[in-house]
Amino acid sequence: MLSNQIIEQSFAEIMGKRFGDYANLVILSRAIPDARDGLKPVQRRILYAMYEEGNTNDKPYRKSAKTVGFVMGTYHPHGDTAIYETMVRMAQWWKMRHVLIQGHGNFGSLDADPPAAMRYTESRLSALANEMTRDIEKDTVTFIPNYDNSAQQPAVLPSRFPNLLVNGASGIAVGFATDIPTHNLGEIIDAAVAQMKNPQITLDQLMTYVKGPDFPTGAIVQGISGIRKAFETGRGQFIIRAKTHIEEPKGGKIKKIVISELPYEVVKSKLVGQIDELVMERKIEGAIAVRDETGRKEAEQKKVRIVIDIRKEAEEQAILNYLFKNTDLQIYYNYNMNVIHEGTIKQLGLKELLGAYIDHQKEVVTRRSQFDLDKKQNREHIVQGLIRAKSILREIVETIMDSEDRADAKRNIMEKYGFTDLQADAILAIQLASLTRLDIVKLEKELAALAKDIEELKSILASEKKLIQVITGELNEIKKKYAEPRLTEIQGEIEEIKIDIAMQINAEDCIVTLTNEGYIKRTSPRSFKSMGGTIETCGVKDGDRVRHFVETNTSHTALFFTQDGKYFATLVNSFPDDKWKDIGSALVNVIPLEKQQKIVGFAIVESFKQPLYVYHVSRSGLIKKTALSEYETNRSNALVAAKLKTDDDEFITAFLGDDEGCVLGATRDGMGIRFPRNEVSPTGRASSGVKAISLAEGDEVIAMLPVEAEDARAFSLLTTEGVVKRTIIADIPLQGRAGKGVQLIRKRKNNPHQLIAISIDETMYAWTQHSEWSLVATEQVNVNEQGGIGRSVVEGGVKAVAFETVLPTEEGKEEPSGKGSSDGAASSASKSSEDRYGLFDGHSDDGKE
Repeated sequence: MLSNQIIEQSFAEIMGKRFGDYANLVILSRAIPDARDGLKPVQRRILYAMYEEGNTNDKPYRKSAKTVGFVMGTYHPHGDTAIYETMVRMAQWWKMRHVLIQGHGNFGSLDADPPAAMRYTESRLSALANEMTRDIEKDTVTFIPNYDNSAQQPAVLPSRFPNLLVNGASGIAVGFATDIPTHNLGEIIDAAVAQMKNPQITLDQLMTYVKGPDFPTGAIVQGISGIRKAFETGRGQFIIRAKTHIEEPKGGKIKKIVISELPYEVVKSKLVGQIDELVMERKIEGAIAVRDETGRKEAEQKKVRIVIDIRKEAEEQAILNYLFKNTDLQIYYNYNMNVIHEGTIKQLGLKELLGAYIDHQKEVVTRRSQFDLDKKQNREHIVQGLIRAKSILREIVETIMDSEDRADAKRNIMEKYGFTDLQADAILAIQLASLTRLDIVKLEKELAALAKDIEELKSILASEKKLIQVITGELNEIKKKYAEPRLTEIQGEIEEIKIDIAMQINAEDCIVTLTNEGYIKRTSPRSFKSMGGTIETCGVKDGDRVRHFVETNTSHTALFFTQDGKYFATLVNSFPDDKWKDIGSALVNVIPLEKQQKIVGFAIVESFKQPLYVYHVSRSGLIKKTALSEYETNRSNALVAAKLKTDDDEFITAFLGDDEGCVLGATRDGMGIRFPRNEVSPTGRASSGVKAISLAEGDEVIAMLPVEAEDARAFSLLTTEGVVKRTIIADIPLQGRAGKGVQLIRKRKNNPHQLIAISIDETMYAWTQHSEWSLVATEQVNVNEQGGIGRSVVEGGVKAVAFETVLPTEEGKEEPSGKGSSDGAASSASKSSEDRYGLFDGHSDDGKE
């Protein structure tokens, strides 16, 4: 009868329970290996099925399809493809440190070629795989029902060696993943033996045995600290680097970089393709061609031979460094040792994994010893009965002859002579041919041997020390028989890859422009000249202007400094290659600028070995000088360029310069200072600097520029009211750093002037109160003394300022504005101007990012 009862349950509760059940199934029964035998269920079922069918290494190969069919029909009803793929992986020498299945036929390749179909290939258990199932018939492990209760399967294999660490594992479950690399069999066994002898052994002591991973493909591993962290916690990172050497053919103009060992699980054909693409695009200067020369000889030695032809004069290490950085010639590997232990998933370190294996072996050997003890005690009991029966054999024969049948004879023997059921059966099974005196001697010898074996087995079961001796002896036998020399070379810490810029790109002359609104582009000199060779023909957005114009090279490095004390370094080659009439790309597409960051300094550096400094100036009047060499980096994300002392301060400018000459600064309230650059002592990048000028309360620095010691040029200052005043730089008195400075413009009692910008040899544009750009005609203002009154030039007042680069003339072409080898960024604007122009924030108004 059907029930009409309705059970109310929330959808979230139902889905949560169902998903939990599914996740538990995937984790425990599919994707994560067992800590004891290092196998996933499908691997265990395949190995046991092949053992059960007698498909072992001492027998002929058998069709893979036969094994797959038996496994699928009996133990693993999840599809033949998954089963065969697992079989193939266990037969691939480049995936397993010691293969568990011997394959005959096409089982794939290092080029990720697929294996032949299962109907074409043959397979059998390897000799070492026999050690995984050895003694399984002696009740060493627990058996559980298969999926339809028609057969029994082992819940775990005896695993006479630590397979989990030797062959590693990888898998992705629900919310968990595991990545355990392969290790050396001999090293792991030595570590297990050492831990059994001394359970209190430290990790450092264990690492004298286990140096680190040992991959079937060899190669080089760097990162001892990451390996140690993984051995301690179950998680850690290291790098794997291909093994290479240089060949120099006699009399030729070409050298060869030969790659002989690949990082683990790197696809050879994919790697060759990566290198070939870089060579074809001429991103590796000096590399001519790459080809795969791997032949039968290399394959038999489990090696590869990839050859890169390079010019004789090329720096092979520089080319290798670039390849390590940009191809799979070097990869990162992450230990993530999640395993099934005691029925749940755990992340274990080396000592815990060895402990789990040792506990398993103790149980296996204990159960095997108990099985053998029971069997030998039964046999001892039978032999004792046979010996006694021999002494009264005539009486027993007469009793048997007088019996009605076998059952009656057995009953009569037991009742008349006191034999047990087992002994009576054995007596009735005696053949006439064995009724000789010699047979009695054999039985007595067997009885003595059984007594000795029984005593030995009892001692194993009674003593932990004896048990460990047995396990140790068997492990050392396996080591002696199957251990191989280490293939992977372990080096110290991860080597920092220093890339020679000249080797990684095709060095070409170019022109870089950067606009006030933060648009950047790289243009060929040919495109620049074809459009007239003037700033006016440069493609920019409406209202935007070119802030920096630099003649440079694609191999040089551009530095971008932000108001919050960070900097970005990137190759000029990474800038978008556009025509002179194109507007370029928003800076956020080139460097990872954050929304609140604004660029306050830009320079292009040919060499970080130049005796130059990076100067930072903050709004509160601090100045910092740091050697340019400290800014050399291969990282593309934001790095610390300088530090601010207070949260409400910010940097207003950053420029490159040497230790000669002076610095000219101006404040919002009209104060100015000029002092020698050598009064600022060099400090490290993560410093905040020293006082450049003593500010009155409420005042702030609006600009600080590099100038010459005796500078005959005039500089222009602009106020918020549109007043311009021009003064000779050398007329500003030279004084010491941290002074109060002098008045740059005559002070008014009422409504004093507020400076917004100063400029030298640059064109200024003012964003007026009428919301339009107005050219600041500084040349119309006469040069006068430092404390003059100036002249009103911009009507309507000034809200913001933009600067435009003046294209250098032929006479002064060696120092275009912003060039990295000169004193760099010339001028800066007030804080109000940074919101849109002047010191741009790198984010365009149209959302192009």
